[in-house]
Amino acid sequence: MSLLDLLFAFGVFPMIIIIVVALYILGSSVRILREYERAVIFRLGRVSKAIFNLGGGGNGPGVILLIPLIDKMVKVSLRIVTMDVPSQDVITKDNVSIKVNAVIYFRVIEPERAIIQVEDYLFATSQMAQTTLRSVLGQSELDELLAERDRINQRLQQIIDEHTDPWGIKVTAVEIKLIDLPQEMQRAMAKQADAEREKRANIIHAEGELQASEKLAQAGRVMAAEPVTIQLRYLQTLTEIGMEKNSTIIFPIPIDILKAFMQDQRK
Repeated sequence: MSLLDLLFAFGVFPMIIIIVVALYILGSSVRILREYERAVIFRLGRVSKAIFNLGGGGNGPGVILLIPLIDKMVKVSLRIVTMDVPSQDVITKDNVSIKVNAVIYFRVIEPERAIIQVEDYLFATSQMAQTTLRSVLGQSELDELLAERDRINQRLQQIIDEHTDPWGIKVTAVEIKLIDLPQEMQRAMAKQADAEREKRANIIHAEGELQASEKLAQAGRVMAAEPVTIQLRYLQTLTEIGMEKNSTIIFPIPIDILKAFMQDQRK
């Protein structure tokens, strides 16, 4: 008699089969959901609740018990998803062709709607972000895109969030990452920036000349009122020249000082 016949004779083999089937049923009916996961359970095609949930309420998190061959579970993550929006060709309102890419941050807030209302909410959100990016930037001029990026980001976030709200998705932020300009436009903007800097430099120089002329005119009025200040200025100039260790010093003498000597010689 073979070993298999002995197992059947003592009823061991059927018991092993029963244990294996029981373990399979138990393994397929028990699910463990993490803190950031929720479950959408379909019971015979209809959305239902888990028959048992240990550690959480509703359909997660914790240990969930399903009915084998009847319940089907779909996991949904509630964490924020960071999705890169591919580079898009955009023609601005002032007819400038540019390439723009962005990043979008969103999360699922209603798992049932995210699974039932749309086939693939990740793909749908990505496509919605791409079309909205082209539409909004196409209605703006290039200067607005470069100077008012925060306002445009808020507008993108608001529009995409309105369209994804029926899917149970909340868009928290949209950020434009890079605006790629044509080479011709980059050179034109560089020339414009150089001209702007030169303009500011000329204005600052002119303001300095104006202030200097006002101070010189003020000093001239003071010297005209007090002739002795001219002599003091000459003495200060002589001191400054002497500090430079020059071998020859040419110092102009005011004609007012020589008048007294000239009058004594005439006498």
